[in-house]
Amino acid sequence: MILTKAQYEEIAQCLVSVPPTRQSLRKLKQRFPSQSQATLLSIFSQEYQKHIKRTHAKHHTPEAIESYYQRYLDGVEKNGAAPVLLELANEVDYAPSLMARIILERFLQGHEQTPPSKSVINNMLRDPSQIPDGVLANQVYQCIVNDCCYGPLVDCIKHAIGYEHEVLLRDLLLKKNLSFLDEDQLRAKGYDKTPDFILQVPVAVEGHIIHWIESKASFGDECSHHAYLHGQFWSYWNRWKSTRN
Repeated sequence: MILTKAQYEEIAQCLVSVPPTRQSLRKLKQRFPSQSQATLLSIFSQEYQKHIKRTHAKHHTPEAIESYYQRYLDGVEKNGAAPVLLELANEVDYAPSLMARIILERFLQGHEQTPPSKSVINNMLRDPSQIPDGVLANQVYQCIVNDCCYGPLVDCIKHAIGYEHEVLLRDLLLKKNLSFLDEDQLRAKGYDKTPDFILQVPVAVEGHIIHWIESKASFGDECSHHAYLHGQFWSYWNRWKSTRN
């Protein structure tokens, strides 16, 4: 289904005042029943990520970190089973997984002789059972599973969806008997930046000659198109000319 710019802007404007929760997604679906869940989720995620980028710095000042950490300690002292970190993240309008990272890093800094490495933090976020404090491990786990836009669980889902779309595209090309080279074959030939598929025999689609195809399993708003153009598409176009994504 084609989404007009006006429809997109209406959805984006609606997202300004809602937190990044599954409950918000259900309300969004109720308001825009003609749009698919996948479309709404992708727009939801992109708009929220823009918001997080704009406000990221204020959550990482030394004062903010100490304030969040003290509030976490006070909260779990009163009730360690309550979703203290998740509620704190929602209150200050920050992604739960990113709040969990802040508190985990601060906890480890206070309990380890050397600052924790990024890989150690990432491993603990992927597997909270590695966190040496049971209460914090549970708090981090609650943040991870309740975050719709950030965190290792979301990363796994995005990776799986992206791979699924590439498989579907490959199957479609084979069904149409189109000759192509995939990303792995292109890299074996020495190319560093490559689209998902190069058509060995270009085809015409809606009056355009298509040489290559890049699959993006996300909603294509103006901001993401601009980023992909400068990060990937122009280099593909310079090498293989016409585009399809």
